[in-house]
Amino acid sequence: MRRRSFIRAAGMGAGLLGVAGSPLGQALPSAVSPVVPTRAGRVRGYVDDGVFQFKGLRYAQPPLGELRFRSAQPLRPFGGIFEALYFRNSAMQLSSGGSAVAYPGSVGPALNQVFGSGRDRLTESEDCLFLNVWTPGLDNAARPVMVWFHGGGHNYGSGSWPAYDGHNLARDHGVVVVTINHRLNVFGYLAAGSNPGESANAGELDLVAALEWVRQNIAEFGGDPGNVTIFGQSGGGSKVSHCLIMPAARGLMQKAIIQSGGGLSSGNLDQALESAEVIAASFGYQPKDIGKLQKVSAAALLAAAVAAKTRFGPVVDGSIVPRAPFSPTAPEAAREIPLIIGYTKDERTLYNVGLPWWGELSDQQLVARAAELHGERGRQLIAAYRQIHPDYSNDYLFAAMTNSHAWRAPKMAERKAEQGGAPVWLYQWDWEAPVDDGILKSPHTMEIPFVFDNVDKGPILLGSAESTFRLGELASSAWTRFAGEGDPNVPGLPQWPAYSVQNRATMMFDVSSHVEIDPLGAVREIMEESD
Repeated sequence: MRRRSFIRAAGMGAGLLGVAGSPLGQALPSAVSPVVPTRAGRVRGYVDDGVFQFKGLRYAQPPLGELRFRSAQPLRPFGGIFEALYFRNSAMQLSSGGSAVAYPGSVGPALNQVFGSGRDRLTESEDCLFLNVWTPGLDNAARPVMVWFHGGGHNYGSGSWPAYDGHNLARDHGVVVVTINHRLNVFGYLAAGSNPGESANAGELDLVAALEWVRQNIAEFGGDPGNVTIFGQSGGGSKVSHCLIMPAARGLMQKAIIQSGGGLSSGNLDQALESAEVIAASFGYQPKDIGKLQKVSAAALLAAAVAAKTRFGPVVDGSIVPRAPFSPTAPEAAREIPLIIGYTKDERTLYNVGLPWWGELSDQQLVARAAELHGERGRQLIAAYRQIHPDYSNDYLFAAMTNSHAWRAPKMAERKAEQGGAPVWLYQWDWEAPVDDGILKSPHTMEIPFVFDNVDKGPILLGSAESTFRLGELASSAWTRFAGEGDPNVPGLPQWPAYSVQNRATMMFDVSSHVEIDPLGAVREIMEESD
């Protein structure tokens, strides 16, 4: 069976040499690529282990000065050759996330090895509209294109995290991979100016601009602009859901994958305006004073957002985002777009294992917390999850009850299936991380290194068992076959039927993957009326 070297995973692939003066110690190449023409100008990347890589390509004008809070503007033509040799700026970061990084064991370092990227904070900038491309060839092969929307809610993250490296998908699965940086938090989602719907969704419009760049240019990188799959996890999954409903994104993707991502609901413009008032008032302004807000320093604006404790994300404005993606029905605009939707079995352990109460939750405390969250349904959920997971302690039962993706993902799949258009497939990720005696079980983000075929990048978190590598090969094969053909069925996995209200087939990904019919049916029925 194919096994990759951990040396290669650490970033020391063939043809790379450390060069003094490269940003944050990033290795610059000795083997550069041919020059590639794009609409705005010529670019050059490098070659690593047979994969052509272009990092830090601009896809729109820097959103600075008078362009702050506005939709992304087309990239102006440039002269010379742009050297796309290393990752460029990340968006301004508003830190949040799980408490597992505070767990006093190996969990935090193990997660950071795969997902964390300290460089995001070091390179944060408003000048962040960059994307990265990995491709097997600069030819006319018209390969499937997979465009990744990163997680981190709508607050932090970038397309340069180790788990998102597109090298293995390009080399071993013959697809073109694109990852994107875009405006986040107050810079991408503040409802300001005379058109607050635009500024409150600027971060989503950045994604549309990146997809437009793909449509115009990806053929020069060996990709097919008519066969684009958008996929993302957590906040990235929400971004995928919203692109399905946005008129500006129509026709820019042909397939989509939503991994542990929201889609049943969206933000409210009135609430966004209230939040904008609080932030603007900290400078003595009104949200409509966009010219004044455009002159506030980025650091001060971010600090005001932190102080306001605002929740950022796309909002329904009736135009840019006309409605919530999957409520009350699946998006009509995406009727003919095949989907994969899924979640991990133990999403919330990522946020819970580092908290003081972990390991000490009594029966009474469990009942009280369940009632606080779910009212009269709390006791029903406890009973349902005890049936599904009889070996779970109170801590894991509580984590399960707070895993909203477990009932929202099937509801999204159900509404898509009821639409009667292109099919949808549902999965539950069951494979459990071995780190620290398996304390995380199958947490939020767990499937990412597998679907990117990057198991070799996380030996501390993922271990090095042959079966783990095999699962990575199968999961990434399913994702890339779906991107190419619109069907995730591949040899080595059991037959994965499309989801329907009649069968509710769900792929349970594990060392021995299998299909179950409505595995969380009792939970789904209890939460039936919850969006």
